[in-house]
Amino acid sequence: MTPEEFNNCVDLYADNLYRFILKNVKDIDKAKDIVQDTYEKLWLKVNDVASTNAKSYMFTTAYRTMIDRFRSDSKQERLEDSHLYLHSHTKSYSDLKEILNEAVSRLPDIQRSVVMLRDYEGYNYEEIGQITGLNESQVKVYIFRARKFLKNYIGSKEVVI
Repeated sequence: MTPEEFNNCVDLYADNLYRFILKNVKDIDKAKDIVQDTYEKLWLKVNDVASTNAKSYMFTTAYRTMIDRFRSDSKQERLEDSHLYLHSHTKSYSDLKEILNEAVSRLPDIQRSVVMLRDYEGYNYEEIGQITGLNESQVKVYIFRARKFLKNYIGSKEVVI
């Protein structure tokens, strides 16, 4: 990959990569750090990564960096995070985006990641498997479980609207 192709990758994919990471980590500074680390790792391997594979490489690298951060942060788990499944949404809101973001934030990390890669970023099951290191059937199971949780959490449309 040439420096021009690298710069083109930054222009094309930086926003999508940042949005994906931010939705998962919920911390602007951590998301920026992870994206920066991803581009640094890409720059260090600029001669080894073809420009056609750059997007997949970046999302895979960002995902793995994010998981490493989750693991190091998990030692400092807060009490309210340990009981996520005990809570459900019962208030009536008109802001559907707020409700959806709250529901997605309550998903386990792996389920949140695969749902976001599938529904927000538009990756297919095979691509998600390559990014996360899961096989295609595991990806489908995690997406199914995540969607089932979201459906139960949000409830009926009448309650939300």
